[in-house]
Amino acid sequence: LLSGILEPARVPPDSTHRPHATPAARVDSRDKNLAAETLPGASATAEATPQRRSDAPHRNVGSMLPNTRDFPPLTPFAASVVEGKRRLPLSDTENLMVGAFGGTLECAVQMPLITLKICQQSKKPFPTTIGGWFRGVTAAAAPLGPITAVQVAVNGAIERVVTGGDRDPTDPERVGVAMAAGAVSSVLYSPVDLVVIQQQKLGLDSPGATVSAIVKEHGASGMMRGFWSCVVREAIYTAGYLGLAPIAKDYLTGNVEYFKSNDLAASIVGSSIGGTVAAVLTHPVDTSKTCAQSDIAGVKYPNARTALGMVYKDGGIGALYGGGLARTARLCGAFFIINNIREAAIDWKTARAEA
Repeated sequence: LLSGILEPARVPPDSTHRPHATPAARVDSRDKNLAAETLPGASATAEATPQRRSDAPHRNVGSMLPNTRDFPPLTPFAASVVEGKRRLPLSDTENLMVGAFGGTLECAVQMPLITLKICQQSKKPFPTTIGGWFRGVTAAAAPLGPITAVQVAVNGAIERVVTGGDRDPTDPERVGVAMAAGAVSSVLYSPVDLVVIQQQKLGLDSPGATVSAIVKEHGASGMMRGFWSCVVREAIYTAGYLGLAPIAKDYLTGNVEYFKSNDLAASIVGSSIGGTVAAVLTHPVDTSKTCAQSDIAGVKYPNARTALGMVYKDGGIGALYGGGLARTARLCGAFFIINNIREAAIDWKTARAEA
C-alpha cells in the first residue's frame, strides 16, 4: 500500500490520468502481476474502469512525491533521533568519507599532544622546535584517516547485522558493536603506531624510510609488534567515541534542560565524558604498547604484557599513566571533532532530502 501511495504513478504516454482510479489501475503492464498479488481483484478493477479524459489538465500528485527507492534504507548507524524525528542515515560510502576526513583532521590538529604523550611514556626529551612537535604528523595523520574510516564504516555494517536494519540499537549494543569495529581496525592501526614511534625515536624524515629500517632490522613480523595491546586499546577507544560519547550527549539533550537548547555544549560534555572514560581505561595498555614498540628489539621489554608489569613495578600506578593528561585531552578533542563532523553530515543529508 505504501509503495502504491508514495511512488509516482506510471501512466502510459497515450493515456490521460484518471483521478479516481485505484492505485492498481495506475500501474503499467509491467506491474500488473505485482498489483494483482498485492491487491486481489485489482487487475480486474483496472480493466473494468472506463477511460475518462478530464476537461482540464489534472496534475499527478504522486509524481510530486519522492520515489522511496531513491533513498537508502534506514539503518541504525547515524539514525539519531532529534526532536522526535528520525534522520536519514549515512551510507557506507558516506561513513567512510566522514571517518577519513575526521580522523585526518583531528590527528593533524592534535599532533603536539601525541608527541607529548610519546615523550612522557618513553622518557624521551621534549622537542625544542615547532617542527619537532609535528615530526611524524604525515605518518600519523595520513593512515589515521583510513583507519577511522574503517572504524566508522565497520561499525555501521555490524549494527545492521545486529539489529536487522529495522530498529535502533540499544545502548549496550552500540557500545559492543563499536568495540568490535575498533578491534578490526587494529590490523591497520598497530603498524601505524609502530612507525610513528620509531620515526621519532630514529629521527628519520619519512614513514617509508622508517618502514624500511624496521623490516631490514627485524623482518616483516616486526611491523606487528604490540598488536594485541593495540586491539584492546582500539576496542575501548572506538566504544568511547562511537558509543559512550553519543549516548552521553543524547542523555544530556533529552534530560537536562540547559542542554536541550545548547547542542554544542552537550557535544563538548559528551565528548569529554567519552574521552575521559576511554583514556582512563586504556592508558595503562597504551603505555605498555608504547614501551614495547619503542623497544622493538625487546632488549628491556620482551612484549607489551611484560612491559605492563615492569612499568608498574618500577614506578607504580603513576608510571602506567605517564602522559595520561595529554592523551586524555587528545581523546576528548578527537571525539568532539569526529562526532561533530558526522552529525553535520547527517543533518546536511536530511535537510537536502526534506528540501
